[in-house]
Amino acid sequence: MMSTMIEKQGCAARGCSELQQWGADAFFTAEHRKQLEGLMYPKKAEAHSHLFWEGDETGKLYYVRSGRVKLTKTTEEGKTINLSIQRQGDLIGELDMTGSGVYGYSAEVIEDAEFGVIQEKDLEILLHRHGDFAVAFTKWMALQHRTTQSKFRDLLLFGKPGALASTLIRLCNTCGVATKDGIKLAMKLTNTELGDFIGATRESVNRMLADLKAHDIIDMDGGFIIVKTLNELKAICQCPSYPACPREICRI
Repeated sequence: MMSTMIEKQGCAARGCSELQQWGADAFFTAEHRKQLEGLMYPKKAEAHSHLFWEGDETGKLYYVRSGRVKLTKTTEEGKTINLSIQRQGDLIGELDMTGSGVYGYSAEVIEDAEFGVIQEKDLEILLHRHGDFAVAFTKWMALQHRTTQSKFRDLLLFGKPGALASTLIRLCNTCGVATKDGIKLAMKLTNTELGDFIGATRESVNRMLADLKAHDIIDMDGGFIIVKTLNELKAICQCPSYPACPREICRI
């Protein structure tokens, strides 16, 4: 019954297994993926290492074969903001095509990972030669922009409570597991880490989570958050209805 409820609730309640089909893989056909594979060379990275730092020169894309990567941005005040968590099937990087671009964020490996690395110059040749691939790649880039815009919307328009509610909804999509008590977030995050997603202090997150728990919107189970009433979270951040906010966008 819980799985049926989750399906009806749309983009804000799907679990990890379905998310594995998202990212760049959702846009490319088998032939497109074969073409990309032909450009890649393998790379392994250990947890807590960096693929690149904010300010490094661009020129490569990283296809995530396994593991997870956290993208972060440093503000002028020196505070680190978590932008997203990338996983299997995602492409990481920025394309400049002029040879003079720099990354606007850092990519930190948070668990041992394997990548396929694509040189920008090789990708440019592929885009010129195969128009169907170029269209698919453009659609993927457009999704990245929409995802970023939606996160800025949540952060700027509805204050810290709205931003936290949005983050919890995105976590439901990214790693939510249906249980008899609600949607359990399989990714354990500290309150400091949650705060880094919305630019809030650990103390502020403590208070907001306590308020959500007092209103029976969430519960805790051994350090894991359980979302009991998803619609209440959606009301706090005025979450757009599907298809205005498709599930490919509503992810952490």
